[in-house]
Amino acid sequence: MNTTASALLVSDHMDGVVYVLTVPDGTVTGRLTGRHLSEHAGFLALPGGRVACVDDRRGELLVLDPFGARLVERAVPVAVPAEHLACDPTGRRLVVTTGLGQSTEPWSDLLTIIDLDTGEAARVRTRVGEPGVTVLGGGDPLVVLRHREPGALAVHRFADLLAAPSGCPVVTPHALLPLPDDGHGDAQDPASEQVFAATSAGVHAARRKGDTLVAESVIPWEASARGWYLRLDTRRRALWSTLRGGAPDPLRWPDWTNQAWRHDLETGRTLHTELGPGLVFRLALAREHTAFTRIHPDGDELVLLGADDSLRRVPLHAMDGAPRRGGTPWEGVQRRAVAASPGSDWVAVTRGGHGEVHLVDAVAGHETTRLRLATPLDHGGHMMLIGRNDGADGDPVGR
Repeated sequence: MNTTASALLVSDHMDGVVYVLTVPDGTVTGRLTGRHLSEHAGFLALPGGRVACVDDRRGELLVLDPFGARLVERAVPVAVPAEHLACDPTGRRLVVTTGLGQSTEPWSDLLTIIDLDTGEAARVRTRVGEPGVTVLGGGDPLVVLRHREPGALAVHRFADLLAAPSGCPVVTPHALLPLPDDGHGDAQDPASEQVFAATSAGVHAARRKGDTLVAESVIPWEASARGWYLRLDTRRRALWSTLRGGAPDPLRWPDWTNQAWRHDLETGRTLHTELGPGLVFRLALAREHTAFTRIHPDGDELVLLGADDSLRRVPLHAMDGAPRRGGTPWEGVQRRAVAASPGSDWVAVTRGGHGEVHLVDAVAGHETTRLRLATPLDHGGHMMLIGRNDGADGDPVGR
């Protein structure tokens, strides 16, 4: 297998442990304890194989170098609980939004802005909610917040936010684009300076024009379902999502339908692929495959969709405490995380509650080895598979 040297970051956000392992042998090369990373904000790929993430308990943004002599390159105080994390295409300017945390109602309106080159950081107040974020680059970078209820894309100048005085002042966007109220899922294409937001109506696109955004045509789902997750494919300039259909009642989750949704940004062509019933959410992009985990009472599996549209299914060992019929797939159950690198053919999948990671050869279509960690990975944990120069930093949104 011709594979870029890769590192696998595995976070047990419940237990407060982060591992760095070599792939495929699973040698532990780094370990952090007392670090409870935000699973929702996820990992953000930076140039040179570095990674940004947020420690929700300590209130710090961490810049990690899994290939360097020192794992934690930098720690910057940020407002938490972290909801979303994004940077500009250079990886220099970062923004962290805040969300619900353990609250049932939105309560925080704090936003943290960071310039990694100068070390400057600022905090401002925007709007209570769970905003998504993208950061458009160029000589005058723009911060685009995706708000809900009322839905909008709010445009701020990065320099204005960074120059805000102390005391977390309220800031007002200098431009607004309306959105439906149910936005969830954000992506940016640096090549075209476009931002995308997923709603029930489809994927709303907007393009930078000067210091504002101009709305473009909505990309339809072309299905009786919608995506709740949106991701840029840096390999072939496409957008990916998973469309979930069926009764919205979470007790009916085993009957939910799932489709892989891919929209080619060059041709405008949209492709749907049936994945099967159950719980499918996040996805991972390997060199020639897109990987999905499907959880179902009749058996879990890793679904590998090839660049040639071939479909391969890899059975996964059952999890004790997995979601069951008659219960919801969210509360008090085990889940799975999936990770891949656009420079590699490996795909990693966690077995929540068991402290195990399945390592799958996507080309061969079978599990090669199983890594065992000294932490349970309750709730599935979170992972990132990254190569030093695999191109993952072409997607400037945390995953």
